[in-house]
Amino acid sequence: MGEATIRDVARRAEVSVASVSRALNGLNNVRGETRERIMAAAAELGYVPHAGARSLSLARAHAIGVVLPDLHGEFFSECVRGMDREASRRGYLLLLSNMHDDSEQSASALRTMRGRVDGLLVMAPHITPESLERALPTTLPAVLINAPGEVASRPSLRLDNRAGAQAMVRHLLANGYRNIVHVAGPEGNVDAQERLQGFRDALAELAPDMPVRIIAGDFNEEAGEAAAEQILASGAPCDAVFAANDMMAIGCLYALRQAGKRVPEDVAVAGFDGVPLARYLALTTIEVRIAEIGARAVSRLIDMIEGKGAGSGIELQEPQLVARATTAPRQGAAHG
Repeated sequence: MGEATIRDVARRAEVSVASVSRALNGLNNVRGETRERIMAAAAELGYVPHAGARSLSLARAHAIGVVLPDLHGEFFSECVRGMDREASRRGYLLLLSNMHDDSEQSASALRTMRGRVDGLLVMAPHITPESLERALPTTLPAVLINAPGEVASRPSLRLDNRAGAQAMVRHLLANGYRNIVHVAGPEGNVDAQERLQGFRDALAELAPDMPVRIIAGDFNEEAGEAAAEQILASGAPCDAVFAANDMMAIGCLYALRQAGKRVPEDVAVAGFDGVPLARYLALTTIEVRIAEIGARAVSRLIDMIEGKGAGSGIELQEPQLVARATTAPRQGAAHG
């Protein structure tokens, strides 16, 4: 026997082909009892809807374009994991691409999605709002993640990076650390800028006599290693390193331990993001629940595509401090 068709399902459920199509496509104009009968018939026959026909009947591709600044590393893989989980739950596929810089390449990455997807998820903390607005196809719904500013008529999910960095500085000060170095992220990246500003603001408020010490980084492990080596070579007092992301913190951990330094007895180390690896390294971090943000962005976009939800507005996500062994209290310090 060949594969079951939509007509076979209609005959088994004793309804019209149109009713089967409406029920399987999740439309509301089918009575509950009829829908249950149709779903039972489809299950009994092992009917699988034809993706091409389904797309044509709904004028939708049931695909979402995801454009990220990078496709590698724990942060992005965790974000995509959350996106994929929610997209699969709601019957959509993901198409992935990346955009590295503020150039024609970024616009090209977005243009390649046109005609293939029903909407876009764009994470572009390094692209100016004006460039992003020009690059986004006007006919496609889009949700932005950590955009550097408001883009007209495009909803956005943003992290409260500044508050997260301030929470980390408070934690380190409360645990007795007094010579804190911040390893910053890349220039022009809004997440890096906001985390650096939070670091500066917290020191100005809570420890105005402490020097503000910054080392430039780029969000990669190698930058964390280089920062640790620079700190050790300088000979300047340093009892804590707060890296602007977990991957630089992990690189810093490695370099310090290679140099024979104890963490946290000699130098404490903290990061930002909450990548899964941080837990296994007992790394203190600011957790942003990356997978949840990815899932929430997908949910919001699909609601827009299906006419169930709303367009513009910024949704602010507040990260949480997760204190672990790499920033344990110094002798005689109160717990932070």
